[in-house]
Amino acid sequence: MSLQIDIITLFPSFFETPLQQSILKRAQKERYVKITVHNLRDYTHDRHKTVDAKPFGGGAGMLMKPEPLFECVEALQKRKASPGSTRNRANGWVVLLDPHGEPMTQAIVEKLARKRRLLLIAGHYEGVDHRVREHLVDQEISVGDFVTMGGEAPALCLIEAVTRLLPGVLGNCDSLKHESFHGGALEYPQYTRPREFRGWSVPDVLVSGHHREVESWREKAALAMTQKFRPDLLHPKG
Repeated sequence: MSLQIDIITLFPSFFETPLQQSILKRAQKERYVKITVHNLRDYTHDRHKTVDAKPFGGGAGMLMKPEPLFECVEALQKRKASPGSTRNRANGWVVLLDPHGEPMTQAIVEKLARKRRLLLIAGHYEGVDHRVREHLVDQEISVGDFVTMGGEAPALCLIEAVTRLLPGVLGNCDSLKHESFHGGALEYPQYTRPREFRGWSVPDVLVSGHHREVESWREKAALAMTQKFRPDLLHPKG
């Protein structure tokens, strides 16, 4: 059964081109995933379609108001995801893309890929009213220890990472077995034609035809790559 993803955003046009490219386009066409973008301003009731306000107690910037977010999510949860869907699927898993969230990892992505419906809230301004975090959101996710101009780009990162894990989306299942972060390490170095380029040669073992030796080399090379570029994966804190 396909995954349904609802994106709640202030900038729907941000997603128009990216969602119609490459694997994402094909995954939607072949119904592995259904992605719908919703304009948060459609859930406001004043003339100016106000979605933000100054924080109580003062401070810089503006906060996203709770009313439009609650109304939007609750309205979407009442809709059936597809014919024959259960109430649980219709409700979905609500994710806020926000710097406060837990860092996105491959393990988190794998869990999300097993959900039946995701509702993604693209945060903006200085953040959201805290009651949204406490009473509406199931999970908060950050794509890294840096701040973007909004949650739209992080939402796209999440969508791409999740969609490629859905059964049938990638033609070659081995792509998932040997990629970076599978098994807690980076992927081994890879080479293609030409065998020699500007004096730099492909390791002989990769063209030897000895599959066991190739696998052994790849395991050692992946460990060396991880140790050099991401030692934290091999020696996690705590």
